[in-house]
Amino acid sequence: MSEFLSGPDFYDNEEIFDVYMNHRLNRPETPNGTMEKPVIWELIGDVSDQKVLDLGCGDGRFGLALLDAGARSYLGIDGSINMIEIAKKNLSSSTATVQHTSLESWSYPANRFDLAVSRLVLHYIKDINRVFKQVYQTLDNNGRFVFSIEHPVITSSERRWEGKGKRQDWLVDNYFNSGRRENSWLGGKVVKYHRTIEQIFGGLQDAGFTVESLREATPIRENFISKETFERRQRIPLFLIVSATKNK
Repeated sequence: MSEFLSGPDFYDNEEIFDVYMNHRLNRPETPNGTMEKPVIWELIGDVSDQKVLDLGCGDGRFGLALLDAGARSYLGIDGSINMIEIAKKNLSSSTATVQHTSLESWSYPANRFDLAVSRLVLHYIKDINRVFKQVYQTLDNNGRFVFSIEHPVITSSERRWEGKGKRQDWLVDNYFNSGRRENSWLGGKVVKYHRTIEQIFGGLQDAGFTVESLREATPIRENFISKETFERRQRIPLFLIVSATKNK
């Protein structure tokens, strides 16, 4: 694979998709499960009777968990047809709806949802501020937006790990130069977009949101099987997780 792909096209490459799903489903201590997911659930809180929009729904398992937790309805959108097809299977026994569309082109009907969630998708979006404004539009008054994104320390660390085994160092560079980053990952090449914490925070404020919480998924020992893995995850932040509210 010689060219760098957009997020949806990256996951629609069959070889990469297979590697990704094996990576997510068969590793006992993924960063997503040990660090990102607990904070996401903490910030989401009670979803009883809430209408939920999931931006970048992936394989749909999170949607099923939200419905099991009491959500009134669930709509997931994703730009990857591979993700949508597996989401349909995982959600087939539920009342959930999923749509194959990009986050940038979806219609975002006004005042429709109580909660919008997005897990590790927004770093694939070039114009994140436009999406923030669209999410604000589609939330009802006092609606909440909870999302995770690759930490800006990670998106600004472009040097490849050349050593053997697990990565041991990261070089943060060009941190204040936001924009396109080209990454090699999972045997493929993908385009992501770097922006600073300040830019993310400011973009939410400009859209009208009140930022209620900003977290960095600090590792918690009880979430890890391996002490070695826990200690390694303390070295650098992987995720930025935000909760914001529409007050109007």
